[in-house]
Amino acid sequence: MIPIFSVIHVLVCLFLVVIVLLQHGKGADIGATFGGGNTVFGSEGPVPMLNKVTTVAAVIFMLTSISLAYLSAKSGTGSIMEQAPITAPAPAEKPLETGPVKVPVPSGETGKAPTKFPGQEQQAK
Repeated sequence: MIPIFSVIHVLVCLFLVVIVLLQHGKGADIGATFGGGNTVFGSEGPVPMLNKVTTVAAVIFMLTSISLAYLSAKSGTGSIMEQAPITAPAPAEKPLETGPVKVPVPSGETGKAPTKFPGQEQQAK
C-alpha cells in the first residue's frame, strides 16, 4: 500500500510543480508564450481552469501526504530490541576472597599488634 501511495505522491508533486509554473503571474506575461490565444481555454482564458486543476492536485497531494504519514507511523510499532539476538549472560566473576590482612612486621619487632596506633594520642586529647 505504501509503494502505491508513494508513486501517486511523486507524480502529483511533479504535476503540481508544472501546473504552478504554467500559471500566469501578476506582473509577468509568461502565459502569452504558450500560444497567446485565449479561446482554447474559454472566454476568460486559462486562469480559472488552471486554478481548479491546481486545487485538485493540491488536495490529492495533501491526502497522499497524510496517508503516507499515517501508514508509516502505523507500521513502525515494534522495538529494535525485539529484533536483537538473545545471548546468555556472561558468567559472573568469582568475588575476591577476603581473609585476615597480613601486615608486614619490621625486623626486630614481635608479631604482636601495637596497643596504640600513631595518631591516637592526638585524638584522645
